[in-house]
Amino acid sequence: MNNKIDENTVRKVAKLSRLALADNEIHEFTAQLSAVLEYIEKLKELNTDAVEPLAHCLPVKNVFRPDEVRDSLGTDKALANAPQRDENHFIVPKILDEVSA
Repeated sequence: MNNKIDENTVRKVAKLSRLALADNEIHEFTAQLSAVLEYIEKLKELNTDAVEPLAHCLPVKNVFRPDEVRDSLGTDKALANAPQRDENHFIVPKILDEVSA
């Protein structure tokens, strides 16, 4: 694999990400991203056949409570403090403009 990232690639990714980067930032990120790829290539040289895949580096357990079926809050309680409601629904302000075709 070619470990080098050129400035054109960084400019393309910046454009796709909608990032406005100065020329000195383009140069800096080009060097940094190339260094990351070089490090990844170095890691690929390691023999990991005897290493068990991990989801986490520490022995952690799920700390969430078990799922239990319980009574729900109920519509009247849920909507009790709603500034505006329409029967069983919250009325909220419109936040998106309508898209014209």
